[in-house]
Amino acid sequence: MGGGREVSVSLDGLRDKNVMQLKKLNAALFPVRYNDKYYADALASGDFTKLAYYSDICVGSIACRLEKKEIGAVRVYIMTLGVLAPYRGLGIGTMLLNHVLDLCSKQNIQEVYLHVQTNNDDAINFYKKFGFEIAETVKNYYTNIGPPDCFVLTKFITPSQVKKPTVQS
Repeated sequence: MGGGREVSVSLDGLRDKNVMQLKKLNAALFPVRYNDKYYADALASGDFTKLAYYSDICVGSIACRLEKKEIGAVRVYIMTLGVLAPYRGLGIGTMLLNHVLDLCSKQNIQEVYLHVQTNNDDAINFYKKFGFEIAETVKNYYTNIGPPDCFVLTKFITPSQVKKPTVQS
């Protein structure tokens, strides 16, 4: 290796003191403006929401909401997962998603789901590598962006068996 310093990627929890980092990331990454409830849900999710730092620069995040299903059952909704364009392809999104999937496995949470715009092939392919499947199409989910339709991607987790992405040749 050359004389450059080693770069590390680290994850940090979301707290009141760094929630502005998430707001700035979301403004740069997504065509949607998120309301106060989004940030309250992200803060309330504990370890399920993380900021990713590349050499101490905040470059990505995953923000989740925990939802109660039937008695005693919880599922995780991934509200957002994003990495700034110059830092994509470095495994940061994979690290963020694996963090949440590992937590689900350890806490016996068996369902994770999210919405993806129907034309976002990169995101759809990314999630499929982790075993997510398109469960349904929701028409007119988005109000101010086109296309307005989205897919609901769902992954069911068997405890202690988090699926790592498969490499296809």
